[in-house]
Order: sequence, then C-alpha cells, then structure tokens
Amino acid sequence: QVQVVESGGGLVQAGGSLRLSCAASGSIFSFSVMGWYRQGPGKQRELVAVITVGGITNYADSVKGRFTISNDNAKNTVTLQMNNLQPEDTGVYYCKADVRLPPRSYWGQGTQVTVSS
Repeated sequence: QVQVVESGGGLVQAGGSLRLSCAASGSIFSFSVMGWYRQGPGKQRELVAVITVGGITNYADSVKGRFTISNDNAKNTVTLQMNNLQPEDTGVYYCKADVRLPPRSYWGQGTQVTVSS
C-alpha cells in the first residue's frame, strides 16, 4: 500500500510565493521519479515539474525561472517552491510518484492553489 500526501496549497496574491510538499510512504523503498502536475479550471492536467532519483529535473516552459523542484530520496519527499505566482498558475496541484519495476504511478489527492490578481 502506497500513500502520496500533498500539503502547502492556499490563496496568494499575484507575485507571491507558496511552497508545496509531498510525501510518499508505504511498501515501496524508493521512487524513480516524483513530481507535480496541475489542473486548472476547465483545463487538462499538465506537467509542472518532475525530478528523478538522480536529481535530473524537467519543468514546464510556463514555470521555468519561477518554480524550483527538489527532493529528499531518503524520505521519499518532493518540494515545489513557487515564486512570482500568477493567476494562470491557479489550479489543483497533484503529486505523482513513479516506480520503475513494475512500472506504476501513484497520485496524491491534490492541493488547491489559488492566485488572485
């Protein structure tokens, strides 16, 4: 049984910052990739940022230079520091943890981020 739990969402004004945290726990020793996805109102879920167990990162173009993802492999946690937030960043942010063998993904329940203009 694997649990993925997010925390840190909230309401912030444009230009502000938020920090999202995610912890994966359960029967998996380590996760090959962990990351953040978001779903804005009326939009498809999209990748925000991911990080591999080796520290390789990938960001959506829309968040490059504003968001920073980091991880702690020993604790199976991932953090997303979001700076200079804009109204278009509003949405539900989901944490995903991937296992390589057998390939499987685990999702959290999501945390709401609302950016007011």
